[in-house]
Amino acid sequence: MSAGTRLVMLGRQGAGKGTQCVRISRHYVVPHISTGDMLRTAVKAGTEVGLRAKGYMDRGELLPDEVMVAVVDEQINSDLTRRGFVLDGFPRTVPQAEALAGIVEAVGGLDVVIDLDVPVPVVLERLASRRVCVDCGANYSTDKPPKEPWVCDECGGEVVQRADDTPEAIQRRLDLYERETAPLTSWYAERGLLEVVDGLGSEDEVAGRIIAVIDARTAAS
Repeated sequence: MSAGTRLVMLGRQGAGKGTQCVRISRHYVVPHISTGDMLRTAVKAGTEVGLRAKGYMDRGELLPDEVMVAVVDEQINSDLTRRGFVLDGFPRTVPQAEALAGIVEAVGGLDVVIDLDVPVPVVLERLASRRVCVDCGANYSTDKPPKEPWVCDECGGEVVQRADDTPEAIQRRLDLYERETAPLTSWYAERGLLEVVDGLGSEDEVAGRIIAVIDARTAAS
């Protein structure tokens, strides 16, 4: 069994972070902590956090830090993360990164932060064509739909376009990323944790690049 890893995945929306996080979590046998999936589940269930989050998510805006930090702290400080974790969707701002540093200090800190680099025109095209299952969150696209028209191959749920994947919401999210999230790359680079990985190519090719970077970090530590 591979050694675990404590990893943060950064990158623009549509860069393929979710797909690669699933693959990396399986490779290193650590949980994939997706704040986006957790929040969408809360929205569907109508929880207090979900109700607070819904308006922000529908507008393609970031949630308040105290909501996100509470969700992530609870996940990382669980028995499931003893071998490590792949954190997807958090942090998105420097203050969140500072909060995360305090959370992970007790478990040895982060091993590496991956910035999955995909150009803006490519992510715009990907997001406009993206479709998701409302029940399990499986991803599809207009180019690669489920076998039955808009019925999920995994669970039989309805496959739809997300409310925050409209052209207007996509552009707001990308603008917000450049303004608030992109500075994270400098913050993590200054701390020697950042690795930029080319996100173009097949899923296997991209996963291979990420694994090579993680293994090189592990070997050097």
